[in-house]
Amino acid sequence: MATGNESSTVAGSGLVLTVLASGQFLMTLDSSVMNVSMATVASDLGTTITGIQTAITLYTLVMATLMITGGKVGTIIGRRRAFGLGLVIYGAGSLTTSLAPNLPVLLIGWSLLEGIGAALIMPAIVALVASNFAAERRPAAYGLVAAAGAMAVAAGPLIGGAVTTFASWRYVFAGEVVIVVGILLVLRRISDVPPSKVHLDLAGSALSVVSLGMVVFGVLRSSEWGWLQPKPGGPDVLGLSPVVWLVLVGLLVLYGFLRWESHLAATGGEPLIDPGLLRNRQLSGGLTMFFAQFTIQAGVFFTVPLFLSVVLELNALQTGLRLIPLSVALLLAAAGIPKLWPAASPRTVVRFGLTSMIVGILVLVAGMDPGANAGVVAVPMLLMGLGLGALASQLGAVTVSAVPDSQSAEVGGLQNTATNLGASLGTALIGSVLIATLSTSIVAGIQADPDVPPSVQEQATTELASGVPFLSDTQLEAAMKEASVPDSTAQEILAINSDARLEALQVAYAVTALLAIAALFFTGRIPSTPVGTPDRTSTPDPEDRRSS
Repeated sequence: MATGNESSTVAGSGLVLTVLASGQFLMTLDSSVMNVSMATVASDLGTTITGIQTAITLYTLVMATLMITGGKVGTIIGRRRAFGLGLVIYGAGSLTTSLAPNLPVLLIGWSLLEGIGAALIMPAIVALVASNFAAERRPAAYGLVAAAGAMAVAAGPLIGGAVTTFASWRYVFAGEVVIVVGILLVLRRISDVPPSKVHLDLAGSALSVVSLGMVVFGVLRSSEWGWLQPKPGGPDVLGLSPVVWLVLVGLLVLYGFLRWESHLAATGGEPLIDPGLLRNRQLSGGLTMFFAQFTIQAGVFFTVPLFLSVVLELNALQTGLRLIPLSVALLLAAAGIPKLWPAASPRTVVRFGLTSMIVGILVLVAGMDPGANAGVVAVPMLLMGLGLGALASQLGAVTVSAVPDSQSAEVGGLQNTATNLGASLGTALIGSVLIATLSTSIVAGIQADPDVPPSVQEQATTELASGVPFLSDTQLEAAMKEASVPDSTAQEILAINSDARLEALQVAYAVTALLAIAALFFTGRIPSTPVGTPDRTSTPDPEDRRSS
């Protein structure tokens, strides 16, 4: 029979787990809500889908670039204090977002303030789990916290769709403020990790932010500026698009960051991250898969809602309902695989997950035809959810178990950096591919159509080559009516736009599938035997040696 103290401990740990899981839920909810409500938010703020894409990308970019620094700040001031400070900043951002009258204010509240808050909160969660749970209970606790993130991915489309349809997307962010206040009221019940007398590597922090920021910003602007050759009317640097220079310089700065961290470690300094962690085979394999998972996931969650909300003109709730198969499959796989197959090879499960996602995306590519309806996404979403759930069931345990508990916070920072950088790059890359393909297809279609007057063809060449918005038929009809385009010409342009949208979606899905296939080549670093097996390293795996 449990004693009073044991019962109190169980109750207290339950509260702690609820608080930490709620924090993880909040960090993931925003993007999934925004993805399904993009068209409504863009219309409400008087901006375009590209504008909302910018907000989504910058939100994850701010988190990705500041996550490692946020983890180190938590080490200096204490994890609970960092968690609380992050919540205050995050809550202020949510309140600002809920009241945003235009895109710039949305960028400040959501992309900047919430991103900074999340960069303090997410690394702290990993360390606070370790300080509040005994070693034997930590795997389950980490799993439940990860499940809270999966629940946000699953529930976000429904929450966002319902609230956006029947009220306003702003209430989602206002509700986050209420949750933040609730967490702050019970925060003292969480045992803290004492501060450490370390210094913040300001030079390393600056280098990491600049390098990652330049790379992702370059990718984000590629649809408007061009990848290599500058687009007509766009800027150029030495005859090339600024994108290629941003990416190249960003990668050079990233190399400088890694060399600087190695120099500090070799000379007895205090690096922002321990360079030895990046040489850990199991950890690097897990981080690579996290990056790939979130890149693919972000690409799918950017493009599928566009098909549903813009091409088919479904409202936010209808869009969210069409994503239910993904949500259900994700939750079932994430919770069911460890329970029903506890001795499964993590490598096999990860490969199964990637394969399931590849098949799902290819089915989407095949289904993008002029007669496509909402039903075409049901099976692909089921396969995508199954694949994402399979990866979620393994990767957290793979990365956390790769190092001693004392480095769990650093691993948390690296893991969250990989996931948010993957999400940022996935949204930017797939979005830029989609818009670039759409622009090319529409211009080519108008130029090749003899029924379109020469004056309209010339206008398309000069104005559309720099990029066109992803418009529904209703939006395009209204725009052409306002511009007094003749009905016969308008119908031709509508047909061209419809074909171009589907072609752009096909190309975007195909690129996403290629990314998933590429990820398969890096699965050799994932352990072949279950994490935690005592003799896991006693017999080297032949594939481990081949992929070293």
